Amino acid sequence: MTTSEILKILQKDIHSTVFATVDDQGLPHTCVIDLMLADEDGLYFLTAKGKSFYERLTARPFIALSGLLGQDTLSSAAISLRGQVRNIGRRRLDEIFEENPYMNALYPTEKSRNALEVFQIYSGEGEYFDLSQQPPFRQRFSFGGEKGHQTVYRIDREKCIGCMGCRSVCPIGCISNTIPREIDASHCLHCGNCFTICPVKAVEKLTG
Repeated sequence: MTTSEILKILQKDIHSTVFATVDDQGLPHTCVIDLMLADEDGLYFLTAKGKSFYERLTARPFIALSGLLGQDTLSSAAISLRGQVRNIGRRRLDEIFEENPYMNALYPTEKSRNALEVFQIYSGEGEYFDLSQQPPFRQRFSFGGEKGHQTVYRIDREKCIGCMGCRSVCPIGCISNTIPREIDASHCLHCGNCFTICPVKAVEKLTG
């Protein structure tokens, strides 16, 4: 799946997401924010200038968000993202109201819309995690020049002795039956069982 496709799922299919920001005391705050537009340059949302959310965005232009698509855990796909935002004023506001007509009920007149400003998530990285597939599927993504970071478990081919330890504790069977063993990162749950049980410390936890 491309990054553009993932951003479209966030905006079109999930739409209402949980945002996290930080206040002046370094304390976290969450709120539910609708994603109004998505394109090759990122994601767009809006908020009113009188809100504390607006003040936090202005003081510290970084966000993290999560969205969930599905009826229950095993039929769901989750997308998480963290990135940088910028205020683009009233640019694209008319387009947002055309794309999201329910906003007309909240801000019915041009004067009432004077309170609104548009923010763009122009750079970010995140993860798409689909539990509706078996085995579950994981994909990292990034945009706007952001370097993607991820945690992966990998087996050192030189250290692996071919025992069945890691395979015996992997809950979804994403470790190969070949020797030396290999972990399929696209299906790994990151549970860490293989890392804990390996008798020769061949399993490495890499973050980068």
